[in-house]
Amino acid sequence: MSTYESFKSLSRAMFLGFQRDRTAMFFTVLFPLMFLVVFGGIFGHQTTSKVEVREIGRSSILDQAVAQGGAELGEFLKVTRTSDRAGALRDVEKGDTDAAVEQRGNELIVHYSAADQVKSGTVRGLMNSIVQSANIDATGRAPAYTISDQRVEDDSLGAIQFFTPSLLGWALASAGVFGASQTLVSWRTKGILRRLQLSPAPIPTVFAARVAVSLAIALVQFALFVLVAQLPMFGLQLGGAWWMAIPMVLSGVLAFLSIGMLIGAWAKTQETAQAVTQLVVLPMAFLGGSFFPLDASPGWMRAVSYVFPLRYLNEGMLNVMGRGLGPASALPHIAVLLGVAVVGGLIAMRLFRWDDA
Repeated sequence: MSTYESFKSLSRAMFLGFQRDRTAMFFTVLFPLMFLVVFGGIFGHQTTSKVEVREIGRSSILDQAVAQGGAELGEFLKVTRTSDRAGALRDVEKGDTDAAVEQRGNELIVHYSAADQVKSGTVRGLMNSIVQSANIDATGRAPAYTISDQRVEDDSLGAIQFFTPSLLGWALASAGVFGASQTLVSWRTKGILRRLQLSPAPIPTVFAARVAVSLAIALVQFALFVLVAQLPMFGLQLGGAWWMAIPMVLSGVLAFLSIGMLIGAWAKTQETAQAVTQLVVLPMAFLGGSFFPLDASPGWMRAVSYVFPLRYLNEGMLNVMGRGLGPASALPHIAVLLGVAVVGGLIAMRLFRWDDA
């Protein structure tokens, strides 16, 4: 039998084995897809959350701003009037509202909680803008400078554009590392590696078939994620160089397979391999930006994230699938992932052993 025929037969057998393993099928394909459906249903059409303010009594400054701002201001500011000052302050303290505002003479007093620094900073900045506008109206002098904001992305783009690549990256990383580590340890402890060593099929062909099956499964994952995210209820839009996500996916899978092989080559039991894999995958998922954006995270966390290859996969796919950047934006990330694949593969080869002896 030729090398190609051996490769084809082994690849087909491994792929059919994966199809028959319902547990592996669920955790590799369906489980991550469930996350996409849940996140898409909750956050898919989410817009910037409104600032909620309790107006204690009547405030001419705030009332005038709301009247002049109309629907535009109403998109990000919700004002509820109350006469219960103590109750309004309790609501702010408990986090039920973002701030309480009252006017004493010409002074607008903003009561806020330091527990949520993001919201408190937002509401204080907004109230400061309202007071500045009121000062301009009172003096009748037009401002020398004005400001306008424009979103760099298309206005129709939603949150689905940003967390589809991130969740897909997490799914690929989990499947690649877990699959490679568990397979290698299982084959060694069950004596399959030793039998393969004695079989007519060349060992490189066996591992090439395993890699080919992993790449094929990853492409299926990518297709399912994109198809589900493009449903009208979610609204993923692809344009420009989105197709560069395909080589990104393939490069990422190679990187994660090498990490899994490294763990599998070192670990002596499946329990050890599973524990080490979890210690690698879980921090990588959180620090790699799969579950929350890294832009708002502390500086040390952003610095540490560059250690994990998942950061590069997520960032590269986000560039071409969410930000609409060109093909060149993905090339540095692909290079890093391929570098991880080469280094991880070489180390795994040094640690590789045929049996537990």
